[in-house]
Amino acid sequence: MSTTEPAIPATLGQSIPPDTPHAVSVSLPTWKSNVGYEEGKSWVVSRMVTGYPRFYIHKIIQALATLIVRKYATPDDGCLLLHSHGAALRCAEFLQSCKPCAQSDVRILDFAPGGSDPDSKDRPKPIIFAVIHPLDCAKLAKSFWQHTGEGVTSRRAEYCRRLFDEGLLVESGHASLPLKLSKGPRRYKKDLSYDDEPPPDAVQNGSTAGGLENGDRARFLEERFGRNLGIEMSERAKIAVRRRISGSLTADTDIDEALETSKDNREMRDVANFSVSDVYLYPGGMNSIFSTHRMIMLARGADCRKSICFGFPYIDTLKVLEKFGPGALFYGNGSDDDLDDLEKRLASGERYNALYCEFPSNPLLKCPNLDRIYALSRKHDFAVVVDETVGNFLNIHVLPFADVVVSSLTKIFSGDSNVMGGSAVLNPQSQYYSLFKQTWSEHYEDVMWPEDVIFLERNSRDFVQRIARINSNAEAACNALLGHPKIKDLYYPRVNPSKKYYDARKTPTGGYGGLLSATFHNEADAAAFFDDLNFDKGPSLGTNFTLASPFVILAHFTELEWAESFGVDRNLVRFSIGLEETGDLVNKLKHALAAIPL
Repeated sequence: MSTTEPAIPATLGQSIPPDTPHAVSVSLPTWKSNVGYEEGKSWVVSRMVTGYPRFYIHKIIQALATLIVRKYATPDDGCLLLHSHGAALRCAEFLQSCKPCAQSDVRILDFAPGGSDPDSKDRPKPIIFAVIHPLDCAKLAKSFWQHTGEGVTSRRAEYCRRLFDEGLLVESGHASLPLKLSKGPRRYKKDLSYDDEPPPDAVQNGSTAGGLENGDRARFLEERFGRNLGIEMSERAKIAVRRRISGSLTADTDIDEALETSKDNREMRDVANFSVSDVYLYPGGMNSIFSTHRMIMLARGADCRKSICFGFPYIDTLKVLEKFGPGALFYGNGSDDDLDDLEKRLASGERYNALYCEFPSNPLLKCPNLDRIYALSRKHDFAVVVDETVGNFLNIHVLPFADVVVSSLTKIFSGDSNVMGGSAVLNPQSQYYSLFKQTWSEHYEDVMWPEDVIFLERNSRDFVQRIARINSNAEAACNALLGHPKIKDLYYPRVNPSKKYYDARKTPTGGYGGLLSATFHNEADAAAFFDDLNFDKGPSLGTNFTLASPFVILAHFTELEWAESFGVDRNLVRFSIGLEETGDLVNKLKHALAAIPL
């Protein structure tokens, strides 16, 4: 691959969407910029104002970590900020179980608001947790952050940074005052409310009036025009989000309707005795997978048993199964032949803890035979965990054929690309339901930051309407690309050989989702197409706008040959289809195809 430094695109490194302080995507608008990012080239990395949160630690988080090190550690130390004391313990244990950190001095600092509270007899629950480690362990600590999703979100860090700067956030050995959340930093309160228009001169030349300080314009616009709830409403927002995930809400609703609805949800999730109490929220999709893996190991006490990763997965799922626990049996093709082999292993007496699969998979959009997998699980005593992120529950019914269903709410459930979230849903008809329910009750940590929940609730209000349009647009995109001579292969549930397995789980009103991938005959063709493509280009998926990415380059740059051994071509471009006008979307695809030289 060529590494020559090209002309720098104006959008390189900017957030997607633009001017969004907590965006979860970043502009990498050319093929070379994606390669340059993976190679750590300064012409790319130095221009990045943000990145996907598990791969790029937000600058707000970095700044707070730097301040903590300066006050509580040494210049030879690094700092990882996590969302719970339990997460910090897991991180410390992980670091000390691996070389070169096995004998390292790793310690945990719990932070809470300072002061005193005469009405409280117990020490308050801290709100941010720091793992202090030698700089030699920084790469390993970053891998824990990436794989587990246990790191703090940028909104939590922003709030804690303000307290830290004001001397109100201290190491918990010196703290005893519980945090009292407000609607937000004080600068948002003066002469403003979310229901009031800003004064006519509120925004002038990048500065603000009416109680807003310099640099706050983007956040004010995001919150004021986003119609967010007050922070004190976060518990109500969680209920609304859980009801949408449960399937009890099948129409676009605001929070009051979401809380008042009494509709029976069984017809959506299609499982008897299912309720909202079976839905658990997490600060990210990967954290829901990591936490589910941890819960199942705790529940079954089967640490000696490996798990199964069935089908080519999103990168970190396999890493979690391999690094946290006894390891994994990996079936990278996720084929019927793989199931034949698994059945032989099971018949010979091999036993496993759980099987993890995606439905459909990312980026090849393959679907496994869930009916057969679930039947094998009941016969041979292993749990089934299905990641429905790409399909989503409005398009597919997978809960009846899984013990746990996980999803990234960061994606299409949110759509706005400005908040992270995840969920795990228990199947009340599972053979493990009582055991899992008890385990979740004992070990589940509700660590979602209130502001993040509020954004997630707001974004998901029109979830149902958006899914229908995205399904339709993706069909049109598929038709425009299918059979084109400049495309090597097209991957989409409707045209894949595994379509029969998708159709078996498709809802009566569902479609084939918003994700599809195309491969090209060589890198030059892929790069010419990608560079000409007039879409936003960056990591993530499920956005309300179409987002393209050379996914294999970003996700598997250091293991391209390994990925290709499972049919995952390095010259692949993945499309996450959005809400644009259909004709305009198709024309942009055709224009980019025309840019490929003959």
